Amino acid sequence: MSACVPPPIAALSVALALTLSLACRAVEPTNRPVEGCMQACTKRASRQCSEEECFRGCEFVLDRLVEKETDNVVACVARGTRRCSDVVWAECAAHIGPHADGGPPPPPPPSEDD
Repeated sequence: MSACVPPPIAALSVALALTLSLACRAVEPTNRPVEGCMQACTKRASRQCSEEECFRGCEFVLDRLVEKETDNVVACVARGTRRCSDVVWAECAAHIGPHADGGPPPPPPPSEDD
């Protein structure tokens, strides 16, 4: 009895291994909110922000980017008269979309019975 695998099974094994190795390769994500924000920032806010500041700001407001508010945040940063700082990015992110009104009111204080 031979220890070799019959050729059809060996070929099938090699084909399966190649298929699995190609399928398991890391797939590059196509939805990259920070890259889209960077492009918008360097295009629209280049007077206020350097490329490094655009990257930092886009990373800083990532939650708004995921909420599809990139254009509004970048437009706000571009309208500003101040340099492109964390404070500017934070103010712009806080004053757009569903968060513009400051959110829901705080809960009432507990009653004196508690």
